Amino acid sequence: MRSILTGAVAAMLLAGPAFGQAQSCSAPAKIQRPRPDLPTTAEPQRVLPIGGYTLALTWSPGFCRANGGKRENRFQCGGGQRFGFTLHGLWPDGVGKSWPQYCTTTGILPDAVIRANLCATPSAQLLQHEWAKHGTCMPGNASDYFGKARRLYDALRYPDMHALSRRPLTVGQFKAQMAAANPGIPASAMRVTLTRQNWLDEVWFCLDTSLRYTRCKPGAGAPDTALVKIWRGGAQR
Repeated sequence: MRSILTGAVAAMLLAGPAFGQAQSCSAPAKIQRPRPDLPTTAEPQRVLPIGGYTLALTWSPGFCRANGGKRENRFQCGGGQRFGFTLHGLWPDGVGKSWPQYCTTTGILPDAVIRANLCATPSAQLLQHEWAKHGTCMPGNASDYFGKARRLYDALRYPDMHALSRRPLTVGQFKAQMAAANPGIPASAMRVTLTRQNWLDEVWFCLDTSLRYTRCKPGAGAPDTALVKIWRGGAQR
């Protein structure tokens, strides 16, 4: 078992329970084997041209608040792991309203691929799903797909989420804080999704076909005027 800690993350460990990427993550000795993820009538195969990409990040404290009791989320939400933003996935978007998905059938991901990405996307089943649904529509193999997603994810920086959680905040203000932490990524390249109670759910970054950040198309995500609450984790006060 190898603990994965970056220098920047280690410097934040004493400041609070929830920041950006994982503050502490040790991959388990035994990797849970995922189930096959296949197209269905509701989620059919669609082989379509790619018009851009979405990089989706999940706010883990909020996710675990709602889903932490489920057995499949034990690694992410228990056992001493401390996650901030986790990598949901890199999604090819379509040219129009529909997007490509499940472009080719695929087997179960190798343990080595799962282990290499588990501290960014802390669910073997989600990794399987992302590769089957989205990655198979992109060039290359599973390692290539997750490598592209990880490079984008690892390059991101975050504002002080602990401080932001303690003040009144709109979606527009939150996006401005994210943009300030990431020079070169404008607020217009972000979408924010909220729960029905206005808790922060996910942040989606819009990219062009060359994986460069670009203005998002209108229509998705919470409006900039919406209030957003940030769950810090633990006993919130």
